[in-house]
Amino acid sequence: MALKLPKVIGHRGAAAYAPENTIESIHTAADMGIEWVELDVKLTKDDVPIIFHDDLLDRTTNGHGLVAETTYDDIQQLEAGSWYGESFTGIKIPTLEEAVDALLERNLGFNMEIKPCPGRERETAEAALDVLSQIWDDHDRLLISSFQHVSLEAALEVANDWHRGLLLAPEGDEHTINPNWKDLAEYLAVKTVNLGTKIATRELVEDIIDLDLHPLIYTVNDPLDARQYQAWGVDAMFSDEPDVILENLLTVH
Repeated sequence: MALKLPKVIGHRGAAAYAPENTIESIHTAADMGIEWVELDVKLTKDDVPIIFHDDLLDRTTNGHGLVAETTYDDIQQLEAGSWYGESFTGIKIPTLEEAVDALLERNLGFNMEIKPCPGRERETAEAALDVLSQIWDDHDRLLISSFQHVSLEAALEVANDWHRGLLLAPEGDEHTINPNWKDLAEYLAVKTVNLGTKIATRELVEDIIDLDLHPLIYTVNDPLDARQYQAWGVDAMFSDEPDVILENLLTVH
């Protein structure tokens, strides 16, 4: 099985143009001709996988408090668009199943980032993968990624035939990363290593390539940065403005 990554992946749908992690954001990315999107998955109090990024409801909804302490019925009552713009007032937080239905409808590839609330790393992965396994068939256009090693370990155990990606972030004040990342990548049998722009260097990208893995970079919204990463050999970039980044990449013949 080959992982068929595009050059640009819409970050949380197309987060510069529509409220992140919503059905509207998925359709916006598709309307631009973007081939894949990245969405975040976490669990409600009663273990329903939803598309949502933060541990708290406050930033992107009219609700308050922890997602992990809110039932799906209460999540359904929330409004998740007006924080972004009046034209999006009234839209809802989608379930993973609703999001996947939209992805399939628009023929989009999917990077599912497992974004568990603290202490729910394994159960979030298992619940999300259970839903996904019932409705997603195309292994070449699916990437399961996470910062959480326990979540990726669960993915390795319950869905080892799906491609996995290890997310790396800066640790502490310095722009350093986990020194054991190569061992982790091998242990978790990942296909991609996804780097934040703060830690991305040519050397690190080359190290990833030397391991026969795909280097991916998030979140790239500057076309000049994108061209630099492209020159380094990065396979794909996540962007809030995926159309802009895609237009500005150099055509490789």
